[in-house]
Amino acid sequence: MKFLIADDHTIVREGIKMLLTEAYPFAEIADVSDSVDLMKLVIKQKWDVIICDISMPPGDSGLEAIKQIKEHSPSTPVIILSMHAPDQYAVRAIKAGAAGYLTKGAATLELVKAVNTVMSGKKYLSPDVADALADAFEHGGGTRSVENLSDREFEVFKLLASGRSISDIAKQLILSTNTISTFRSRIFEKMGFQNNMELIKYAVDNKLI
Repeated sequence: MKFLIADDHTIVREGIKMLLTEAYPFAEIADVSDSVDLMKLVIKQKWDVIICDISMPPGDSGLEAIKQIKEHSPSTPVIILSMHAPDQYAVRAIKAGAAGYLTKGAATLELVKAVNTVMSGKKYLSPDVADALADAFEHGGGTRSVENLSDREFEVFKLLASGRSISDIAKQLILSTNTISTFRSRIFEKMGFQNNMELIKYAVDNKLI
């Protein structure tokens, strides 16, 4: 049995390894701190389960990593581990191809159960994630809904809502300022925002920041 862990925080990787080692004493466990090393190991070897953070350097989000993993290894289940509440990223993660979504706060209690579930070929949906998916299905077509944004647009939306400047976002995502400005324009058009204050108010009202 082989597990691959990807998270940019050493303490998180070590904690996950401890949980997996206790449940699967003879498993082979590898860990990486960024998406570049993650994809190198995905291409090089076969894994039974990949456990991946939603936010990793250098610029690629976990959502992009899921898509790349599924391109190279469609049958490998990916569990997303995130500090973000399910209503923010779970729907996007599942749509991108993840087999499960866990918040880091729930990992201690749910990780092994989630691993067993995805290894059996099923998706692991906690009650919170199931509620988020049901809500997205019911309201996803609304006029002003972040579900209308692409994954990258949503990433930029979150950073704009947190007060980051165009140049700061460009540096973090390793993109040009022109590209970020284009994403901002698309976000404003799709969401009907007139200015940053409207964007921030929407994010606060919908508990997205």
